[in-house]
Amino acid sequence: MTSRKPDEPLARNSRLRLVRPRSLATARRAVTTRRTRPAPRPPEGTPPRAELARQARHVLADAVRIARWAAVEGGARTAPRTGPGAVPGAVPPQERAAAALDLTPGQVRAGWDRARLAGLVELHGDTARPGWRLHAWDRDDSAVLRGWVALFDAWSLVHPAPEGVAPGAVAEVVEAVPQVLSLLQLSQGPVPVPALLDLLGQRVEELRGERCEVPVPERAPEAPAEAGTAGLPALLDWALEGLAAVGALTLDPGADERHATLTPLGNWAVWVKLEQICVAAQSPAGNIEQSAEDMLRGCARLTPGPARDEYRAWLAARTLSSAVAELLAVARGEDALLRGLAFEALRVVGAPAEAEVRATVAEPPLRPYALLWLAEYEGADPDDAQEVLTREEATWLWVDTAAAVADHGESALLVRHLDSAVQGTVPALLDEVRAVGHPRTVQVLVALAAAHPDPALAKAVRRAAFQVHTGGA
Repeated sequence: MTSRKPDEPLARNSRLRLVRPRSLATARRAVTTRRTRPAPRPPEGTPPRAELARQARHVLADAVRIARWAAVEGGARTAPRTGPGAVPGAVPPQERAAAALDLTPGQVRAGWDRARLAGLVELHGDTARPGWRLHAWDRDDSAVLRGWVALFDAWSLVHPAPEGVAPGAVAEVVEAVPQVLSLLQLSQGPVPVPALLDLLGQRVEELRGERCEVPVPERAPEAPAEAGTAGLPALLDWALEGLAAVGALTLDPGADERHATLTPLGNWAVWVKLEQICVAAQSPAGNIEQSAEDMLRGCARLTPGPARDEYRAWLAARTLSSAVAELLAVARGEDALLRGLAFEALRVVGAPAEAEVRATVAEPPLRPYALLWLAEYEGADPDDAQEVLTREEATWLWVDTAAAVADHGESALLVRHLDSAVQGTVPALLDEVRAVGHPRTVQVLVALAAAHPDPALAKAVRRAAFQVHTGGA
């Protein structure tokens, strides 16, 4: 009989070879499969997407020019901005950009902020580089509209808030503006600014009442009004001007009083937001009022299409900053399934979540998810995005996804998940799984050994689990 080395039985046993290495994206789809939902039709009279994209390109024309100038510069060095209403980040050398593009320094600053908010440029340290949307700007209407919607969502950063107003009052108005936009959308025409002011005041009072859980004694007549109430007209003007600055509405002085009218772009964007809320309100899940954790648990039972509708509706009912923070808090928890779903919800957020997601790259449990998110955000195909991961990061993600399947899926799913490993053989996989140090390694291997129908493979996996548990090599 021919002699063989001790390692050869496992390595040569065909039953211990993975069927074929598949894309790591398969692992992310181990619990759910992607299905798409037919896109809802916008209201009659809404311009075609090509026309909406043309209008969005017009609104962002200066931003695109500045972004392309920075790209030609080969990665413009940047200097920080400060002051009320400033967008955290940087501007390109103003004088050179202004001279090259025949713009004023103020126009350069404003266009640069728009380029950043729309995802046309990205900051890497103190250097600006073109974003993926800039590369697709002339040929991809969807990328253009997504960029404009990102700017629309960030309208409060585009126009500085009035000086001397309490930050709490500004935040209340930002939270109340969706109701103002809804009225404009339902009116299908000009609305007097005083009518919008009445609605804004009512909504601010509702928000204050919702936050007040303890009865407050009535104020004496001579006591000052609640901070921010007297400044609502100025704050409404600020909001309308900010929305006009991003191309969402127009302001008409009028003969007697000013009127506001949604532009076709603004009307379409508000309809999209309302449709997202209606989908959740009418769906069996109805997670719009739930916490991020409860919402994600509810979406775990849905296929990806309806789940994304739930994410959009849940996000539309909240300020993006608080929603992103809540989703990342869930991702830092112990439930691997919720971690993956939290990043799926963050994919729906898009550009406004970039800075927070980029910061999580330094957190080992979130790093693989964050790197994949950033790769897809920058234009990589989801099936190719795994190339940004090191072998160790890919293995860690495989174990984390296996933990999600073990906790929430069926045994057959866990067995199929084995085929998504980047390693070509089970022994290689087990060696790297033992080395990666995931806290759920033992539980995952025990569950896999119990689920797999092949006795030889199950024995090898069980032995690996024992070695990890006892600290053996």
